[in-house]
Amino acid sequence: MKRLTLAALYTAAVMLANPVVADVEAAKAVVAGDMRKMVFHNAPKDAGDVDFMTFDEAPLNLSDWKGKWVVVNFWATWCAPCRKEMPMLSELQEELGGEGFEVLTIATSRNPPAKMKAFFDEIGVTNLPLHRDPKSMLARQMGVLGLPVTVILNPEGQEVARLTGDADWSSDSARAVLEALMGGEG
Repeated sequence: MKRLTLAALYTAAVMLANPVVADVEAAKAVVAGDMRKMVFHNAPKDAGDVDFMTFDEAPLNLSDWKGKWVVVNFWATWCAPCRKEMPMLSELQEELGGEGFEVLTIATSRNPPAKMKAFFDEIGVTNLPLHRDPKSMLARQMGVLGLPVTVILNPEGQEVARLTGDADWSSDSARAVLEALMGGEG
């Protein structure tokens, strides 16, 4: 009986000490629709630490968003699935964005700033950033092999999940997964 009690206490302590593990399990439990393509990591992984830049070439780093849940979307102006997906990411930012959550968009590879702006203008997106990774250094470091790729970072700045390809980020399923990961903070 003593061993059973100790095992239960140890399990509870582990779950409380590492809430991301419990949150990932909760997120896996609500996966449906496009979110079935999501790959959840057994343990959080380090995110890239290579700088990228604002539209106006000021340096940025993913560590600038520590303390928030962040949906990082790698995209390009020539990417047709990106064009389909971006308005849904915009809607997600509209619904969940705030102090504890943000959608971060990063155009990777050669995307002339004028074409990036035209891309957002054409699809009516006004609430997402036009950040750039022109030499794909961050994308390469993070293992982005195709586009679009969307990575979910926890408030510690670690990658907890990844989805390759486009998805309906404005869907009930996407919100359920994100809210489960965030522990109901959304």
